Amino acid sequence: MDIPVYLFTGFLEAGKTKFLQETLSDKSFFESGKDRTLVLLCEEGEEELSPAQFASPDVFIEVIDDRKRINPDKLEALRRKHNATRVMIEYNGMWLVNDLFRFMPEDWAVYQEFMFVDDTTIDVYNANMRNLVVDKLSSCDIVVFNRCTPDTDFQARHQLVRTISRRADIVYERTDGQIAYDDIEDPLPFDIDAPVIEIGDGDYALFYRDLCENTMQYNGKTVTFLGRVNKNSRLPARSFFVGRPIMTCCVEDIQYCGLLCEDGGDSVKDTDWVRISAKITVKHSRIYGRKGPVLKLISLTPDNAPENPVATFF
Repeated sequence: MDIPVYLFTGFLEAGKTKFLQETLSDKSFFESGKDRTLVLLCEEGEEELSPAQFASPDVFIEVIDDRKRINPDKLEALRRKHNATRVMIEYNGMWLVNDLFRFMPEDWAVYQEFMFVDDTTIDVYNANMRNLVVDKLSSCDIVVFNRCTPDTDFQARHQLVRTISRRADIVYERTDGQIAYDDIEDPLPFDIDAPVIEIGDGDYALFYRDLCENTMQYNGKTVTFLGRVNKNSRLPARSFFVGRPIMTCCVEDIQYCGLLCEDGGDSVKDTDWVRISAKITVKHSRIYGRKGPVLKLISLTPDNAPENPVATFF
């Protein structure tokens, strides 16, 4: 049985501890009466938790102030120490969330991930530590912008999130305590319900991200796009990857993001640019090591590289 994990990310003084305190002080969070909650604090801000206000005595706090302690054995040892049935993590804003995902115990499952943002400082973080901003936006379920004012540019905040994630809900909390939910429409630049989904040369990054986030919606769909072939020795003879290098935030994070095609590999060479038309089937693949989108080739024609071979979300 999985251990549910509630993850709170964001930079210092973004509102993580306040939200954690409010949650642990809410009786409805302990409705079953059987929950034993382990709270892992990975940074110290000005605000501190007040255990006396918790709605249950079965809350146990442990401090992790060293990234080296983020490993499966140490985390599970802390859970077993308190016989905890669920875990809440206030994560250090300067640590990569992906590192936590890589080193969590196998039976720990993130049920919900919140990112908290101080509206007055996020532009500075985004300008100087964009890789850390992208890291947290990439996986969160909800983004909460705190300390919003009448001058807050909601369109800019929406764009900041949607550049990285289309699935995260966005909430704005004003300085007077009022809450507003983001309702800005953000349609995809291609028609997912068309008989053939045509991906523009500048839209591959958006397509790839949406395919990864909403894979089953593409099952059985036909798609056409321009991509670069990637072949390597671990692939069967007639298989190949086709995709584009994608840059999320900076040159250092460019990585090739391709889709597996199981037929037609004998007609193309590594690094060829091709215009491909294929049917997407979601199935288990030994190459992916899990279920994923696999292309069934319909047509393949040589083409020229686009003006900008590296796809972006901008």
